[in-house]
Amino acid sequence: MFKGGMPNMQQMMKQMQKMQEAMARVQEELANRTVMGDAGGGMVKVTVSGKQQVLKVEINAEVVNPAEKDLLEDMVLTATNQALGKAAALAEEEMKKVTGGVVPGLPGF
Repeated sequence: MFKGGMPNMQQMMKQMQKMQEAMARVQEELANRTVMGDAGGGMVKVTVSGKQQVLKVEINAEVVNPAEKDLLEDMVLTATNQALGKAAALAEEEMKKVTGGVVPGLPGF
């Protein structure tokens, strides 16, 4: 139970508005941050933005061999998924800083 009855709804709404503004700012900042995934001992590298967009794919010339096309495709897939996973973790970490770990599961946030 709250001391003095109901909490101040206006104050709660202001706090929610501040949190939403902070979350929007973090989302903008994430667009400017990058993470990288790699596979094959660094032979394939994929760079992804904090907004989970693939920005760059680098393939070492030693890996390009028509006979090993399937292996190359697997390494690109692995590196891409690794980078996307890191980007998702980065976004979650940054949002938790704003929300105190409370809101990330709520719809609309």
